[in-house]
Amino acid sequence: MSREKTTILTLDAGGTNLVFSAVQNNHILDKKVHLPAPSENLENFLQKLISGFSRLQQQIEAQTDAISFCFPGPADYKNGVIGDLENLPFFNGGVPLARILENKFRVPVFINNDGDLFALGEAMQGLLSEINGESKKKYKNLLGVTLGTGFGGGIVNNGRLFYGDNSAAAEINRLSGLQDPSQSVEEVLSIRGIRHLFADKAGIAFEKVPQPFEIYQIGMGQKKGNRDAALESWEIFGHVLGDALANAVTLTDSCVVIGGGISGAYALFLPAAVNQMNGLLRKTDGHTMPRMELTAYNWEDAKERKLFLQDETVLLPIPFSDKKQVYRPHKKIAVGVSRRGTSEAVAIGAYAFAVSKMGL
Repeated sequence: MSREKTTILTLDAGGTNLVFSAVQNNHILDKKVHLPAPSENLENFLQKLISGFSRLQQQIEAQTDAISFCFPGPADYKNGVIGDLENLPFFNGGVPLARILENKFRVPVFINNDGDLFALGEAMQGLLSEINGESKKKYKNLLGVTLGTGFGGGIVNNGRLFYGDNSAAAEINRLSGLQDPSQSVEEVLSIRGIRHLFADKAGIAFEKVPQPFEIYQIGMGQKKGNRDAALESWEIFGHVLGDALANAVTLTDSCVVIGGGISGAYALFLPAAVNQMNGLLRKTDGHTMPRMELTAYNWEDAKERKLFLQDETVLLPIPFSDKKQVYRPHKKIAVGVSRRGTSEAVAIGAYAFAVSKMGL
């Protein structure tokens, strides 16, 4: 079997729809199968998964070599066991989902976190490849985060996903929030989060708050509404995001890609996020120090991108020889938004993950 002829079936499992697609040679095929996600019980849900993959298999008229898709956690992704999901309580106690599908389709089945596969897809064919196409220095690591119903994450380390010992790496939603350390950062960095911020700043009931895209339109002056409240809400959102990213990047030392439905409003929150990442920490003696050892640059801003790409390499003379040592005194990372779109990046990541596991 060659990578060029490998066909991987994938699934985008959302709260509303189940979208089944196929990837061949890193190319997402046009044919897809859509099924409603809400299910009465576990058996009903499993039948939908089997039906979706079966119908897709018939449509593409090609041999399926593996199934690879993302699924919400907590889970033991290495062994393909899903358990104790808040939105799907019939998985409580643990369900060996990978083994169920393997027995049915007789092909390897790989399940992973959506944040992980998103990060891998953007590393392979998205933002990271774009950065490396323009930068003299080549970057091999990437932190991917998704902003939507929740706040998810994934880490690519030297081209490979980093899981941790318990399939729980990059669970960035478990960071404490900048505004209220007793809360998860996800209480702000989510659809409900930006809506609560707008409700507070506009002085209206949460039930009357528009969806994030409309809050973005109000902030951009494209739609009538309380623009000051919208702008302030997105700025707070950005500061909270920047605080979370600074904490994470201090450990990952990587560029950052942002995806998910809310990422489209980056013009209103990304500048504040990058400023927060480049902020200062106070010391007990009254002095300050940079928040990070790195400097973050907004890849979506032309001026900042130019500064990021500026070659500041220094050639240091090596004493007692005629040779020189390359030295880059400034440590830089770029922060940008998805180049493939979240669903497509996840599919590309699922494909790349499967073929790597299959040794192709």
